[in-house]
Amino acid sequence: MNLRDLRYLIAVADHLHFGNAAEACHVSQPTLSGQIRKLEEMLGTVLFERTNKSVQLTPAAEQIIPLARAAVAQADAIVSMAQGWRDPLAGSLRLGVIPTLGPYLIPRILGPLRQRCPTLELVLWEDMTDQLLARLRRHELDVALIATVPDGDDIQTLALFDEPFLMVLPENHRLAGEAVIGEVELTTADVLVLADGHCLRDQTLSACKQPGNPRADFRATSLEMLLNMVAAGYGCTLAPALAVADRPVPVPGTLLRPLSPRLASRTVRLAFRNSFPRRQVVEVMADMIRGLELF
Repeated sequence: MNLRDLRYLIAVADHLHFGNAAEACHVSQPTLSGQIRKLEEMLGTVLFERTNKSVQLTPAAEQIIPLARAAVAQADAIVSMAQGWRDPLAGSLRLGVIPTLGPYLIPRILGPLRQRCPTLELVLWEDMTDQLLARLRRHELDVALIATVPDGDDIQTLALFDEPFLMVLPENHRLAGEAVIGEVELTTADVLVLADGHCLRDQTLSACKQPGNPRADFRATSLEMLLNMVAAGYGCTLAPALAVADRPVPVPGTLLRPLSPRLASRTVRLAFRNSFPRRQVVEVMADMIRGLELF
């Protein structure tokens, strides 16, 4: 048994599909399937129930997988620690980012980060906050750009900047004549929000002092979809400044209006494990982002 076999095992457990697992491991499916069979023979137990339609973990695999994850994580930590001692600003850095931030912030940081750390290779992963934090804890990511404070004391964060929210309205909306949207207007507006799981959904509802989605028949899964729903006249929404501030209008048929000062905003943070050995690269990235003129 070797680390490669354990990585194959974990990939099949994560994807529950041999073809997708092989693609994730950058090997052919016969190669991965053959190594899994050899591992099962060596261990003397079946790890996966295979049918033409599905792959499921056996009870034995459910107990073995956590140990395999821990073994691979420890091996990766050894490599990362050694690399960090050589040059913490070089090598691969697995960066996660939430969907309402990634498309708007990442393009702005790639150039400056390349100038600051020319031998650093970013590996990007976009997902919702809970999934990013889970990947951090499983050592599948090194750092993550999020906009909430994580639970638990195993994850640290560095605050980067406060991002205000702006109101996005249809051109013919009853609030279109307002130069600034105040608290009363915000709490009575027909606000559209993202689907469950997006931190921007919770932040918007909190700013509007609404306990749930007033337009529960909509479940937009992306900010861009939400903006187009606004353009179609289904309501208004709050958008982070980075997503809309550089556009004359967010999408045709909409208007932008600022909110009363500090009425709604979010703090963007860089999250990482307490045990992450390359703290210097996290601090360099944080300093670089703080120095950008974003708004």
